Amino acid sequence: MTKPSTTRLINDYLWISLASILNALSFDWFYAPNQLGFGGLTALGMILNHFSPVIPIGTVVLVLNIPLFLLGWKFLGWRTLVSSLFAMTATSLLVDLIAALYTFPAMDPMLAAIFGGVLLGVSMGMIFSKGATTGGTDLISRLLKLPFAWLPMGKIIMVVDLVMLLATAAAFQSVNSAMYGIIALYISTVVMDSMLYGLDKSKVAYIITATPRIMAEEIDRQLGRGVTFLRGEGSFSGKEKLVLMCAFKQRQIVPLKALVHELDQDAFLIVCEAHEVLGQGFRRYQKNDI
Repeated sequence: MTKPSTTRLINDYLWISLASILNALSFDWFYAPNQLGFGGLTALGMILNHFSPVIPIGTVVLVLNIPLFLLGWKFLGWRTLVSSLFAMTATSLLVDLIAALYTFPAMDPMLAAIFGGVLLGVSMGMIFSKGATTGGTDLISRLLKLPFAWLPMGKIIMVVDLVMLLATAAAFQSVNSAMYGIIALYISTVVMDSMLYGLDKSKVAYIITATPRIMAEEIDRQLGRGVTFLRGEGSFSGKEKLVLMCAFKQRQIVPLKALVHELDQDAFLIVCEAHEVLGQGFRRYQKNDI
């Protein structure tokens, strides 16, 4: 396994730092002043702060994460744990710092749930994309991803955080708090999954044409995409045909359709969604990939 370059490490930690600022800002701006249910250990910090305001929320999160990091060290490796420790510490300190510098006023809880969920989802997507977590239930979810690799990260976090949401609602004695929290949680997980799995969407095209080899050569030359020939047979004519299969990026769909139409106006083109494409020209497989 090659070691990451210094430049890449610096870029990763700058990205995580920006995400930590957005994470803390979403909490202090939208969640805390409106008493929205918040998942994770931050919810426990909110509960303790609610009953004893002298207890800083960020500090509570920091202390409670220590045993979780000791547990995660064995399964996720030191690189993930170091970056997660950095993200968790930065987020926790920023939550207390922003709260000390400025107190955001309460707003319409629905607006807080929507925009808080979006901002939180963006920050979590940024952090997870660099292999880190913010600790707490995010770290628990990252560990659960190992045996449940087929589940999207957002769905795992949503299930885990629902428990803490209910606890927060009980502490604030407000069902509305939990309901708005669930809305924010759903939005944040959708946004996060979109960032993790949807920003680099790929597609697969199946092309049936009278000039398969010419078509394949032009796709390779103009779009830089390889083509695989599949052998098929027309049900009506009974003739054998070469079916072209080609994986390509979302942004290449327009030039691909134009190219197919230019070479063969009678060509049959089927385009399908491809949730994950691994290999040359696309993403490479990584162990414990999210």
